[in-house]
Amino acid sequence: MWRHEYRGLLWPFALAGITDVVDGFLARRWHASSRLGAYLDPVADKILLSGAFLVLALTGAIETWLAAVVLGRDLLIVAGAGVLYLAKSRTAFPPSPWGKVSTFVQVLFLMFALGALAGLNVSPVVTVLRFATVAVAIVSLADYTRRAFGSAAIP
Repeated sequence: MWRHEYRGLLWPFALAGITDVVDGFLARRWHASSRLGAYLDPVADKILLSGAFLVLALTGAIETWLAAVVLGRDLLIVAGAGVLYLAKSRTAFPPSPWGKVSTFVQVLFLMFALGALAGLNVSPVVTVLRFATVAVAIVSLADYTRRAFGSAAIP
């Protein structure tokens, strides 16, 4: 990404996104999830996605405000989880359905953005996904906030 070699990044990034979806599906289907996997999978997602948004913004390939929304959402969620953990009011932070949708839309946006940067004619899709990424990020942040602070009874 630093070298703007987007064509070479498109397929590995798409493969990473697809394998993440397949891995989650298979883990649920075969009840093969683990406590370690429940922590590592979202961490791996955040490293891939946050790193991609950050590098693309720093190189001017995507808008800085877009990366700020995505990274800010993640930072607020992690900070909120940390506060709740330290306050001992919550020790489990299960993924929100909206969080999963947000991750999926971010992966789609990045795949199509890399495609556009590689010269593919997908700019209209990138525009739609850019605003879908922001909308779903905001909705998922609100959902995590509601789940964390809205009721002590929410698991």
